[in-house]
Amino acid sequence: MSFLSRRRGGARRGRKDTAPTPPPAALAAPNIELPDIELSTDKPPLVTVSPAEPVAHWAAAHRGALRAAVAEHGSLLVRGLGLRDPAEVGAVFHEVADTLTTEQEAFAPRRTYADGVHSSTAWPPNQPMCMHHESSYALDFPGLLLFACLEAAERGGATGIADAEAVLAALPPELTERFEREGWLLTRSYNDEIGASVAEAFGTADRTVVEAYCRAHSIEFDWRPDGSLHTRQRRAAVRRHPVTGRRCWFNQIAFLNEWTMDPEVRDYLVDLYGADGLPFNTRYGDGDPIGPDVVATLNEVYETHTVRTPWRPGDLLLVDNVRCAHSREPYEGPREVLVGLADPVRQTGHDAPGRRTKDRDTHVSDAKDEVSFR
Repeated sequence: MSFLSRRRGGARRGRKDTAPTPPPAALAAPNIELPDIELSTDKPPLVTVSPAEPVAHWAAAHRGALRAAVAEHGSLLVRGLGLRDPAEVGAVFHEVADTLTTEQEAFAPRRTYADGVHSSTAWPPNQPMCMHHESSYALDFPGLLLFACLEAAERGGATGIADAEAVLAALPPELTERFEREGWLLTRSYNDEIGASVAEAFGTADRTVVEAYCRAHSIEFDWRPDGSLHTRQRRAAVRRHPVTGRRCWFNQIAFLNEWTMDPEVRDYLVDLYGADGLPFNTRYGDGDPIGPDVVATLNEVYETHTVRTPWRPGDLLLVDNVRCAHSREPYEGPREVLVGLADPVRQTGHDAPGRRTKDRDTHVSDAKDEVSFR
């Protein structure tokens, strides 16, 4: 079943139920239809509601319709819920999602508000977060993203959405063919100053545990003499949607590449850590560097296919993480958008890039679907 169409409490097997316990009233009709969805060429699909009951009850009653709308359109902005605090947001997230997860391999810190409820990634407000698919560098990634706005920025800060099928179709074939053949390589250098620390990314600073995680998740690792951790992992750049089977441009090639950084920030980091010591960078799957022209092309195509609308306090945004990439505009003033990472999907062997290369002088994962690098 789809990560966007699973239902709770499926039929039990092996015996018939007698006198089942009636569900709460709010859950008795989990497929109540939504009001008409407003479709636009420059904004995400929008539905405006006015619940006369606690929002968690409303979410439970409309769960099936909400997930069906995301399955059909790729995303859905729900306006009018009036979400006020992390507890209320968490209750709604738990009603809509099948499973809420904790982020692994984070590239920047997050604050955890409650079980399954996190802050947006800590990222400088004056810098954009370019289009990406959440945790697309991990073997296990969320299939569904939930965003809830408690405080909208005074200016900017919108979350953009781009259809990954359309982006793939619009990119130059010679570019996508190489990435589809080789995949893409993510390199990371962990330190305690820029980006997520080892403990923030892996949930522990224990080297033995970190190494075991890397081996199990197809990540090469290298502890440097200064104690810092450097990793490399190769992933598919194009994957098929687990429900529709359609090919989607699914990665973080542009977002985590050095040429997407502000030039002054890049120059500072290179001076501080060296060209090979950037907190994160991306390459072609065979290890060749990706030029600024390629990154510019990716970001231009993303922008052409981006839809966005300003946040309003209380909004809820649901996003199919495979079908749609998302971004965040620079902003001014306070902004608080909470995030739920839901319904995990695991990259499988058929998603791996088609070409493998020999490993040299590095620790290599012993996972079943491992890939290695030059």
